[in-house]
Amino acid sequence: MLKKMLMIAALCTMGASAYAVDAAKVEKSIELKDGSTVYIFKDGKMAMEDKMGRAVRMKKDTVMETKDGQKIMMHGDEVMRLDNILNPPGSRG
Repeated sequence: MLKKMLMIAALCTMGASAYAVDAAKVEKSIELKDGSTVYIFKDGKMAMEDKMGRAVRMKKDTVMETKDGQKIMMHGDEVMRLDNILNPPGSRG
């Protein structure tokens, strides 16, 4: 019984550390005019969170407008990467 509990604890720790690695790769987030947020990862790829807090698909090279009026272009579509940050594996029911 003790071995099973230790194995479960070890697996939970591994899942939490994987989450921390992904979150650490976010370089910055930018709020858009429509209330959504774009996340830029350190490798230059991007992902988008809608105003409801969900990771959503975005077509490559789509032009978006930030709250302050600047225009930025979408590079990459890291939906699953962002979804793992917004909803870590241990929090899903």
